[in-house]
Amino acid sequence: MKIKAPTFADLFAETSPQPGGARRTKFLETLDRIIPWQDLKSLIGPYYSEGKRGAQPYPLELMIRIHFLQLVYNLSDPMCEETLHDSFACRRFVGLTMDSKCPDETTILRFRHLLEKNVLDKQVFDLFKQQLTARGLLFSKSTIVDGSFIEAPSSTKNADKKRDPEMRSAKKGSNWHFGMKMHIGVDKATGIIHTVITTPANVHDVTKADELRRPDDWEVIGDSGYLGMEKRDSADPERVTYTAAKRYSQRKKLSAERIADEKLLSSIRCKVEHAFHRIKVQFGYKKVRYRGLAKNTARLTMLASIANMFIGNCFENRLIRPQSTPPEWKISARSFEN
Repeated sequence: MKIKAPTFADLFAETSPQPGGARRTKFLETLDRIIPWQDLKSLIGPYYSEGKRGAQPYPLELMIRIHFLQLVYNLSDPMCEETLHDSFACRRFVGLTMDSKCPDETTILRFRHLLEKNVLDKQVFDLFKQQLTARGLLFSKSTIVDGSFIEAPSSTKNADKKRDPEMRSAKKGSNWHFGMKMHIGVDKATGIIHTVITTPANVHDVTKADELRRPDDWEVIGDSGYLGMEKRDSADPERVTYTAAKRYSQRKKLSAERIADEKLLSSIRCKVEHAFHRIKVQFGYKKVRYRGLAKNTARLTMLASIANMFIGNCFENRLIRPQSTPPEWKISARSFEN
């Protein structure tokens, strides 16, 4: 199937004002610009049907773009099909004209299963990471680590009359969380995610600290949940410097100079929170969409890949426009250089 050329209806819709669609259009234009579509086609192409028998498949790039649209807007398969029918901005992004046939939800589901079956999420993550490294955006020898809950339904009102057996409960402060946990390690200088690990929610952050560290890193930074990580068997305190923020109860007893050091540490450590903001707030993946860890891990890994491209793009824009650089980034860069 070939993507049709734009019709007069497409040109009219493109030049007509889109109420409430300006933000979506701008976001999709940025996504279209920062994602290496040709490299994705080369990576996924060997696994995609060539259509030698039966009905001809949809173009590979079309399906890749639909999948990325589904990821960034956290859409189910039926809702993704409906969005393509309703939104001209989304149709233009994936390459469909006003009268083009749109893939149905089953076709979208099968393509997603193709990526999951061949573990292509990890390959896409590594591909994007290699490109960011080639652009000079993964150069720090320090890692910031953190973990965040991804909630799961705790109700037993389903066919099995029980919760997801791969999810667990954990307490943070006075609140209980049921679901899984996403652990990430990000580059200290740029905030780009270089490692992703998922576990049930009851796995403590500190147990994954050294798995999130790259082999050549000489520094690991974490929040108060990582206190004592240098004492674990997997740690390498002779070669690696481990730094963890103090708990709030401990900070109240510190001197003014030590409190200033803690604030500086927080301004450096916040980069890992920016990565979680991309995935959980901007892309809306605060709750799991599937049962089990495998499918949710594949989705989170793909979201981390897309988040990296946005983070890298923002970092390069700040280098081009240094006058608009926020103060906390200047502090982080200065501390890295020292």
